[in-house]
Amino acid sequence: MVCLRHGRAARPVPLHSGPMPPSPSGRDGPRYPVGDADRAAFERDGWVVLRGLLAPDELDALTRIAMRFLRREIPVAGRDFCDMTADYERPLEQFSIVNVMLPRRYHPPLAGNVYERRAADVATQLCGPDMELDYDQFVAKPPGRADAVFHWHQDLAYWPVTPDTRTASFWLALDVTDLDNGCVQFVPGSHAEPRLRPHAPLLGDRQRSHTLVATLRDDDRPVPARLQPGDVSVHHERTLHGSGGNTSARWRRGYVVAFRARETVAAERAMGFTHSHNDRVDVLRRVGREG
Repeated sequence: MVCLRHGRAARPVPLHSGPMPPSPSGRDGPRYPVGDADRAAFERDGWVVLRGLLAPDELDALTRIAMRFLRREIPVAGRDFCDMTADYERPLEQFSIVNVMLPRRYHPPLAGNVYERRAADVATQLCGPDMELDYDQFVAKPPGRADAVFHWHQDLAYWPVTPDTRTASFWLALDVTDLDNGCVQFVPGSHAEPRLRPHAPLLGDRQRSHTLVATLRDDDRPVPARLQPGDVSVHHERTLHGSGGNTSARWRRGYVVAFRARETVAAERAMGFTHSHNDRVDVLRRVGREG
């Protein structure tokens, strides 16, 4: 049973288990200057870890809001509160990955928080001056949920393919995240492949579950993003990633914000795509297709 009062799967593959080198960058008021090495890593690998994007007091305030969502103290409409591993009909007490889409829509005071502002600064440095917030999300793996597997996927498989698909997706650690509690793992260089990997609906129908599952090749070498609270990973929209279950006795809670080009966000909204799981199914079936 999942307690929210406190605080085929991604298969095992050889992992690069060495420590991630610390970022040479650091907070500077509302800014977070990104070093040359980090910009190069984002371009080369399709993802990068930035250490200490948020200070402990900044993180604590956001964690309190996240837990209000997870305890259902802040109402969320329809499928925007769901289990990302299962059928939409699964009862809350059985959730393996608690997913909250678009929390700033359901709790407007969250909009414009320090995380959004600092991430916006980083997105501009990595992708250009015309980036804007596209969507936000809270995602949590409760303790002891070995089945809390987030299947391999590329974000662009979930989104409309537009002429400009530049993206900086941030995953903020609210807890210590490592392999034992299901940290995100990335396949370096997969963003440079000429086409998306094949994806298929987890349960065969996007009406039953939002989740798509991609193909992992034998030569893929995922690398875990081991994070301390306040650290972020930032990844490209085409970077293959996924995560294993939580076999530990602690939470693995994350806060996602994604920035895309302004014209891309406008094009999404014009076709009725908002990143909500309540978007029309006919819209969801049209996205993520190239060519």
